Amino acid sequence: MAILLTHEMGHYIAARRFGLDVSPPYFIPLPPQISLGTLGAVIRMRQPIQDRDQLLIVGAAGPLAGLVVAVPCLIIGLALSDTGPIAPGSVLEGTSLFYGAVKLGIFGRWLPAGTVDVQLHPMAFAAWYGLLVTMINLAPIGQLDGGHVMRAWLGERHERLSAIFHGALLAVGAIAGGVLVVQARGAGLGWVDAGTYALSGVLPWLVWAAVLSALRRMAGDEYHPEVHGPPLSPGRRRLAQAMVVVFLLLFVPVPLRPAL
Repeated sequence: MAILLTHEMGHYIAARRFGLDVSPPYFIPLPPQISLGTLGAVIRMRQPIQDRDQLLIVGAAGPLAGLVVAVPCLIIGLALSDTGPIAPGSVLEGTSLFYGAVKLGIFGRWLPAGTVDVQLHPMAFAAWYGLLVTMINLAPIGQLDGGHVMRAWLGERHERLSAIFHGALLAVGAIAGGVLVVQARGAGLGWVDAGTYALSGVLPWLVWAAVLSALRRMAGDEYHPEVHGPPLSPGRRRLAQAMVVVFLLLFVPVPLRPAL
């Protein structure tokens, strides 16, 4: 929760520095049966940000602030973790390029490898979840953090990018599901069981696409309100480009899946 709170405080402090009317952060609870506790935290902007520079800084401040906490927690948490055999029926967390590289640096090999993976310390899992939420928020679509950044950078062209990325979510889900079917069949599962197993790769993308569609309808059938002002300076553009790189490094095709 500290990672998610820091993320939203980054937005809040940046917005207040610009004199914007914004609410303090509040958490989105999950049912007690789900051990994560919270889906994340949000702040409410009482009016849309229409200045490009302000939109960029406020959009980027949250993910950057969250990473300042998440990355050290991940390194410490993995250092406190052990490697061991993957237990049947356990749930495996997805591996992004960044997460895999940190595991490689600490354990000396890319994990999971065969039937061996990291047995995560709670701090490491909390950091992994914080990175997952950061990745989701940095998607360059709509009014997510990444959408704010891209709207500030690209202006009206962001509407088309959002539409393309929205459709790409379904394609990613289909590809992830197909890969999982192949893996399940290779492990000896029948077609029905393999299809059920593949749902762990398909459903998150379908749900994400449906939520974004609902948000678009609520916003008057547009992905993001208009922004004004001159194009971003070269330094500001580099910040926007850096946020795209962070999104790619944190991207996880299949966030969670059961072990075969």
